[in-house]
Amino acid sequence: MAAPDLPTLRDIHLPPSPSWWPPAPGWWLLALLLLAALAFALWRLRQAWRRRRRHRAILAEWDRLGSPPADAAALPAWLAQVSQFLRRLSRAVRPEAAALQGADWIRFLDRHDDGFAAYADALTDAPYRPASAGIDAPRLQALVRGHVWRVLHSELRNV
Repeated sequence: MAAPDLPTLRDIHLPPSPSWWPPAPGWWLLALLLLAALAFALWRLRQAWRRRRRHRAILAEWDRLGSPPADAAALPAWLAQVSQFLRRLSRAVRPEAAALQGADWIRFLDRHDDGFAAYADALTDAPYRPASAGIDAPRLQALVRGHVWRVLHSELRNV
């Protein structure tokens, strides 16, 4: 270079800094992955909320039934309510349980929780009998409570 050209030279110009928009393809991919993860998390939360709502409704209905009455005259009505509750609970898990009656219904219950066969007459015929003598109602209540717990914590978890 000749000395006379030095005054006409300009300083080094840097290119403009890169813009933040549009982002690089990797950022788009990351945004899509985050959106998919958020959608999946919301879907799972909604499922869990529905399941908890169903569990609360089942437990509230069980609490409304209360303890077996001490009065033998009121026991058949309580047994009928327990049987209806068990039917609704079983139908929530297995729709085919709705059509079962009598011995088939008791076999279905006994297949899922041992002990219901001892209360076959109480659960199927008690509403039609004048007195339900000889029924261990507290044991039946404990059996039903265990059945409710098992259904809520195993079978309804997958529904």
